[in-house]
Amino acid sequence: MTKIAVFASGSGSNFQALAEAIQTEGVPAEISILISDQPDAYAITRAEHLGIPVFVFRTKEYSSKAEFEGLIVEKLREAGVDIIFLAGYMRLIGETLLTAFAGKIVNIHPSLLPAFPGKDAIGQAFNAGVKVTGVTVHLVDEGMDTGPIIDQESVRIDEEDTRDTLQKKIQQIEHQLYPKVMKQLVSAAAKREEVKK
Repeated sequence: MTKIAVFASGSGSNFQALAEAIQTEGVPAEISILISDQPDAYAITRAEHLGIPVFVFRTKEYSSKAEFEGLIVEKLREAGVDIIFLAGYMRLIGETLLTAFAGKIVNIHPSLLPAFPGKDAIGQAFNAGVKVTGVTVHLVDEGMDTGPIIDQESVRIDEEDTRDTLQKKIQQIEHQLYPKVMKQLVSAAAKREEVKK
């Protein structure tokens, strides 16, 4: 059973999509903790409804990123976490977490990277007038949305689209693509465990 942590700062719709995929599709995984840096994030409510433990922190209560990430690493180790999925976590991952979970932190980003990295990627694409944008799932490194790409799916921007309709289209794809990648990674982890035995 692969143990997963999800990090979220906002509504947690991708967190919900991952949790539902595990429940309904028999994925041999468990979300063992939700980590959030926003005490009022709706993702926390979602986790409580699902009976998933939550760790909430406020960055201003710590002297450095290394300090609060050190505490997060402790919580992840206690929960036996194998893989981290970032689901709208609005902070760059620092050296402490990257070192502790090297190659095991995954992010979803609402553009076809390397185009439109960083904040408001949907707005960036919409304002640039491009015809196609999309969703990228990638491994996390020290850069801003620069890690190796695992999978991508494109989304067409139609003439009648507004920023809001584009956001809805992208979220629909996110909620399909992220669980698909999660299943692939969990399956690969299970195969590695079998080989070890």
